[in-house]
Amino acid sequence: MTTKTKKAPGANKPRFRRLPTGPRGGVELLLIHSVEHVGHQGDVVEVKSGYAFNYLIPQGLATIATDHHKRMVDKHKVKLQQIERARQTQLRKLAASIAEQSITIEAKATDEGHLYGSVGAPEIVAALKKADVTMSIDQIKLEGPLKELGLYTIKFHLSSEVEGDLKVWVVPAVGADTPASS
Repeated sequence: MTTKTKKAPGANKPRFRRLPTGPRGGVELLLIHSVEHVGHQGDVVEVKSGYAFNYLIPQGLATIATDHHKRMVDKHKVKLQQIERARQTQLRKLAASIAEQSITIEAKATDEGHLYGSVGAPEIVAALKKADVTMSIDQIKLEGPLKELGLYTIKFHLSSEVEGDLKVWVVPAVGADTPASS
């Protein structure tokens, strides 16, 4: 004699709704903002699930690409393109104003002009902040740390379409020609 146990109603249903997947098996997302190396605002893109759930969705850069969202984007595509063009125009103006400036960073150096340490993106961002320009470390594109006194032309990157050059003067720190001893 066999006994059957009754299952609760809906026990065989999956707990989570399946996410829309693309032809390569990734998650389909609708980009709320343009993301470098992924796509532009309003694009439906396919990314790996980890990238979607750990970065794009929590940062508010994308949402799940439902049919409703796709219809809304199609409906408002022209408006989204106008907003993106205006944003790019503002970024180009900002890049032009940054490129007109030069910043000065003081560093301890030898008599020959070699720095005791180096100047990197964090120091450049801090100097820009003093000049009322807000930029993140990852927007500064250095080929390597600056290790000597002098004038450098540094590339910065505001978006996938807007880049510029910044003049950075690395000068000896006033009254500090030897390293501080502890």
